[in-house]
Amino acid sequence: MGKWTRRAFISAGVLTSGVVIFGVAVRPGNRADKVRDLIAKDDESVFNVWVKIAPDNTVTAILPHAEMGQGVHTTLAMMLAEELDADWDRLEVAEAPADKEYANYALGKGFVLGDADVPAFLIDTIDGVFLTIMQAMDMQITGGSSSVPMTGQQGMRVAGAATRAVLLEAAAKSWNVPVAELSASKSQVRHEKSARTAPYSEFAQQAAALSLPPKPRLKTPDEFTLLGTDVQRIDIPAKVNGSAMFGLDATPPGMKYATVKASPVFGTNVQSVNEASIQAMPGIRKVINLGDAVAVVADGYWQAKQALDRLEVKFEENGNETVEQSEIYHQFATDMDAATANNDEIADLEIGDARNALAGADTVIEAEYRVPYLAHAAMEPMNCTAWVHDDICEIWTGTQNPLGFAAEVANALEMDLENVHLNNAYLGGGFGRRAFPDYTIQAAKIAAEVAYPVKLIWSREEDMRHDHYRQASVSRFTAGLDGDGKTTAWINQYVDKYDPVEAPYPPYDIDNQYIHYAESGTHVPWGFWRSVDHSLHAFFTESFIDEVAIAAGEDPYQYRHNMLAGQPRIQKVLDLAAEKSNWDQPLPENWGRGIAVHKSFGTIVAQVVEVEVVAGKVFPRRVTCAVDAGFAMHPDGMKAQMESGIIYGLTAALYSDISIRHGAVAQSNFHDYEMLRMNESPEIETYIINSGEKIGGAGEPGTPAIAPALVNAIYNATRKRIRELPVKMHDLTLDDLESKDVA
Repeated sequence: MGKWTRRAFISAGVLTSGVVIFGVAVRPGNRADKVRDLIAKDDESVFNVWVKIAPDNTVTAILPHAEMGQGVHTTLAMMLAEELDADWDRLEVAEAPADKEYANYALGKGFVLGDADVPAFLIDTIDGVFLTIMQAMDMQITGGSSSVPMTGQQGMRVAGAATRAVLLEAAAKSWNVPVAELSASKSQVRHEKSARTAPYSEFAQQAAALSLPPKPRLKTPDEFTLLGTDVQRIDIPAKVNGSAMFGLDATPPGMKYATVKASPVFGTNVQSVNEASIQAMPGIRKVINLGDAVAVVADGYWQAKQALDRLEVKFEENGNETVEQSEIYHQFATDMDAATANNDEIADLEIGDARNALAGADTVIEAEYRVPYLAHAAMEPMNCTAWVHDDICEIWTGTQNPLGFAAEVANALEMDLENVHLNNAYLGGGFGRRAFPDYTIQAAKIAAEVAYPVKLIWSREEDMRHDHYRQASVSRFTAGLDGDGKTTAWINQYVDKYDPVEAPYPPYDIDNQYIHYAESGTHVPWGFWRSVDHSLHAFFTESFIDEVAIAAGEDPYQYRHNMLAGQPRIQKVLDLAAEKSNWDQPLPENWGRGIAVHKSFGTIVAQVVEVEVVAGKVFPRRVTCAVDAGFAMHPDGMKAQMESGIIYGLTAALYSDISIRHGAVAQSNFHDYEMLRMNESPEIETYIINSGEKIGGAGEPGTPAIAPALVNAIYNATRKRIRELPVKMHDLTLDDLESKDVA
């Protein structure tokens, strides 16, 4: 799939019994009957899907995205409230249920149509097409830093503006005044000439009978009163006082516990289970062979875990039991060499004639980089509570795709989707891992074998060793420079292409580029990891351009600046990061400063890292971050996501390494898959540029640039060029600076 975008949606709003739901008729006809039972409570009556107004004038925003710490519930609610002129202090938020009526068609529409200006008369039809597609795919996804650019721009803002329009129209009819004489503020309609004011709820019934405009006028940033301000996040109070509900907090009556063990080597099934070894252990309820894993059900988690550790289980072999990490890297190199030798390269990007330009270059620079597999290591391990009873399956979990998970469970249990009721909770870390339903399917299968609810909890070891991993990769570069040090040729070959398509493309003005890749599959399961391919290609590209700058005898920042003449928006972000970091100021001995810039998910981020190297250990001391996402809807949230992405990326760059030994993951817990500690965290400064350009995301763009900025800073401090992550594997204690410029 391509890029995610924005634009239009809304078309009907209706009322009943004092509560109005203003929403999106994504195909002709009224969808109220299909959603009423999903979101109504008490005496509420529902006629559509996104906004409801209660008799007490409370506005509720119904949001189709999971809250996993990124603050999406707050930002999306702000976008709706801004256009609706709702009273923020009286606004409530509810997450949309896992149902096909809430399939996220706006994301598919944005991917395919981008910023296309759809005529008003076609909006219902086009939205209907994309709803049908997303329903067929069971997509209700939170990911790709798409919530604000897609659902927010195309959904919440339009829904809010259209709702406001029909409320004013209804008020005008009720008061017999022109609509143009009315204004709205804090969920109130006001007629200045007659000094009349009334709450939205007074006109809800009349407004519900009106047709919502498909393309209402949206505010310009200079008209915003809520967006662009630092309101308190909606999810924070509950997380502070302990009332927030995560997947692990589900406790249906009579619940028992389960944990699982899958084959250490991916892709094999259970061969045999000897239950005799745990028969005398107290509290053990049942041993279940799931085919590709074994589960133990017990009265408590600790009992289940102790029994599982003692249980004798044999797994089949599939030929991967001898695979080592070194062999995987060797395979990558062999497949890359073969692709080049046989002219089997898969072209990714071709501009000009890079090979011819390289032949005429005055200077040629070559380098090879590689990165390891990475796990997600979410603080809340994978878990799911399931209860199969009365021909239904109830699920309590945290997921990035509630509808998709419900569909997977229905398929696994051979049950109709409408009989699977999934209750989504806050996610204790997602980062792409909770887009894969394996743990939920396991829980449902276990629950189908017993007569009570079961809470499945993966141990940290199971979580680490049966993740869906960010891929390991190798990337080779060759650059040609002319006599003035200008890059005239850029050739890049790497292993395996995933998503997004533009991740390997450098932003710089280089006339001749040839980027290609070789396919080299392994048995290690791949998964979305925060910023996906951007996480590795930014490291490759921004490290190599640093090497090119130094080979050209130029300052790394200035060299980048000069090569971004054709990209003034990116150049401006780079310049701000350099300025705020005091780039030209000297540093103490054994300190270094490095810079990197990268665009991902529509957002440009430049980062400068300052490090100190003490007794061979690297300490990041300061990170200066400049970001341009078009407009920061919630600046405090934007800064928080930059900080989060920086810490996540620093952890990976400094410490993280999933390695394969005897076909299985060697790491098991945080003692050998280390995290950045609080006392190691650098000071982080974030500066926001509101350029007015197309809106980008925030959840992932803070991660890609931090690894190259870090290693570039290490080079500046030590003259040691790190071309393989993580940093911890490298010796930084050498005394001879002249000998440090090695891979």
